[in-house]
Amino acid sequence: MAVINLTDARIRALELGSGIHRDEKVKGLMVICHATTKTYAVQGDVRRNGRHIRTVRTKIDRVDRISLSDARRKAMALMSQIQSGIDPTDGPDETGITLSKVLEAHLKERELRPSTIQSYQDHVDKYLKRFRSRAVADITRQDCRELLETLTARHGRTTAAGVLRTLRALINTAMRLDETILRSPMDAVRVPVPPKRQVDALDIADFWKRSEALSPMMRDIHRTMLLTGARRSSVLTLRREDIDLEKRVMTFSHMKTGGQLLFPMGPVLTGIIAKRMEDDTPLNSTWLWPSPLSTKGHIVEPKRANVASPHALRHHARTLMIAAGVPYAESALLLGHKLPGATGGYVHAEHLVEALRPHAEAYEQLVTGLSGLPGTAKQCYQMKACSCCPA
Repeated sequence: MAVINLTDARIRALELGSGIHRDEKVKGLMVICHATTKTYAVQGDVRRNGRHIRTVRTKIDRVDRISLSDARRKAMALMSQIQSGIDPTDGPDETGITLSKVLEAHLKERELRPSTIQSYQDHVDKYLKRFRSRAVADITRQDCRELLETLTARHGRTTAAGVLRTLRALINTAMRLDETILRSPMDAVRVPVPPKRQVDALDIADFWKRSEALSPMMRDIHRTMLLTGARRSSVLTLRREDIDLEKRVMTFSHMKTGGQLLFPMGPVLTGIIAKRMEDDTPLNSTWLWPSPLSTKGHIVEPKRANVASPHALRHHARTLMIAAGVPYAESALLLGHKLPGATGGYVHAEHLVEALRPHAEAYEQLVTGLSGLPGTAKQCYQMKACSCCPA
């Protein structure tokens, strides 16, 4: 290993394959003559508290890409780091964090509903089982592609999309915890878009007639879903204390968007709920739709028997609100949607119950009119036991 006063001319004269030539002016700087190229590099000893840690060598650049003066400046900066005990070649340490550990960290960082937490857990335990104990850094792009193909073939596109979204979220969390993961392997996969649900046209009169053939509680559940447009989980998790018959307000506590929704009940809906609560009083249940056979104490999945699905009823509620002349913002608030834009964040639907009531009642009047119910909505509420609230 020769030590010479490097100059541009002497560097050009060095023979390829001649090895290492150190610079006598700048400590640590060297020219390495490989078989086909010549490169500048720096080598030095990393010491901490007087103890030798390691000898490191790091490449600066090829001699045909950088001048000698620039190489010397960079070499002095790198040697300053090395002499300070910093290894310029030392990248971040790999944590080796596994997918199951990432799941724990991911769930701790967020306030999620129990159902969402269970969904994450089910995806990892059932569909990502072979990845659970593997370091996320070892999951490859090919692994993700094969996972997509397997899940789509065995469980369908909708399940595959849900599992891959979970995996993508967990890998993103892992990238913040392990700096050695520079790129997500999920970049190699295009998460499939679940097919849009086809909602057939709904004959309201036929729906009302078909729901009459159900058990009284199932009948009332489906009619409540149509008259509120609420999600299935929001309706089924109602408690008796969520109903204020005097103020005619129904409070949905289980909302996809979080918080609560105070829904202004129209006369027909109020009559249905009042009769239901009266009939179920002997059961002494806290739930509006009690079920002694359910582990949760309430009905979890309503039986349909040729009646439109809860999701379809929500679609039709949105459509019929337009037909009833309900403006966009008011219909969105009645359905529990967040209004778009910065202004939407300033709108608090819980303070607009009475302002929304005329729109809720206009929608209810359209539905009951299409269903062929006799009598006025006012009479329905006063009687609490009319043709829309069977005894």
